[in-house]
Amino acid sequence: MLRFLPAHWGSKATELGALTRKRKIGSAETLLRVLLIHLADGKSLRTTVAYASEVGLCKIEDVALLHRLRVSGEWLRWMALELLAALREKRPDAELSPKFRVRIVDGTSISEPGSTGSDWRIHYCFQLKTLLCDTCTVTTTKVVEGFERYGVEPDDLMVGDRGYCKRKGIVHVIKHQGHVMVRFHSTNLPLFTRRGKSLNVLELLRSLTEGQVGDWDVWFQDPDDGSLIKGRLCSLRKSEEAVELSKKRLLRMASKKGKELRPETLEYAEYITLFTTASRRNLDGEGVLSLYRGRWQIELAFKRLKNIIGVGHLPKSDPNSCIAWLYGKMFVALLVERLYREAESFSPWGYPLECPPEF
Repeated sequence: MLRFLPAHWGSKATELGALTRKRKIGSAETLLRVLLIHLADGKSLRTTVAYASEVGLCKIEDVALLHRLRVSGEWLRWMALELLAALREKRPDAELSPKFRVRIVDGTSISEPGSTGSDWRIHYCFQLKTLLCDTCTVTTTKVVEGFERYGVEPDDLMVGDRGYCKRKGIVHVIKHQGHVMVRFHSTNLPLFTRRGKSLNVLELLRSLTEGQVGDWDVWFQDPDDGSLIKGRLCSLRKSEEAVELSKKRLLRMASKKGKELRPETLEYAEYITLFTTASRRNLDGEGVLSLYRGRWQIELAFKRLKNIIGVGHLPKSDPNSCIAWLYGKMFVALLVERLYREAESFSPWGYPLECPPEF
């Protein structure tokens, strides 16, 4: 496993403050192994320290391990960044949007294990170029996702999924001189022409052929004063195979919930449609769609937090612990991706030939 970790990962533990004291835990390797029991295996802090003691790793209290996790956030972030750099030959934001600071926002709900566990929602935001998490808040699930949960600076490009396609959040970003890019939601964001006439979006989309990119000027109403605000609608018609898969997925989900889909919903599934306030001068239609694909590639790592890696106890009482926990989960997800790619070109010995530098 050490061959898959970034070079000098051990010395970085001391440099970045994760291993300033070697009492109880004497090495970076021991610290990482103990943290992975908690982060990758989903064990609670109390179970983790009991397991570590039983197998002879170290003897430490759960409160002390929580402190170790808290101060390991920057180290875990650094390792995640190094793994990401090794997995990708280029960063989409560096080439496609030099003017913007691209910030990815997302949220996820987490339930603590046990009959008394509560439901929580993590709202997080990280910069696409550096993978630096700049906002992380924990709320109850009654607090919905939205751009208004985040501070915005001039020329920030806030990128979100369909759940963030809401007028209030978009206006919040615009008022702070930022820009948005979201997956279009026809119900939450009704669109108009320049003169205020209701716009039939599906009529625009029907003009596209497979693989063709559409880029149109559109307007929406400010929910506060009703004024029209300009944006762009960028869309790509999917291939027939992709359309069939999307419709089957929608029908399957509707069937589970006992709902009947509208014909318009199935037709929208034939396209990938985005709304953005970024100008064409800085980002053309193809650039918008390419940048959003970059967002999805990174989101896949977070999908694994629930689908593959799972979530253990969330250290919800302290923001620094929450951020360190997120970075740790991100590191585990990217490590899984690294192992998966190695398995695609499997060798008899099962690990890279190159010897790792001394850690």
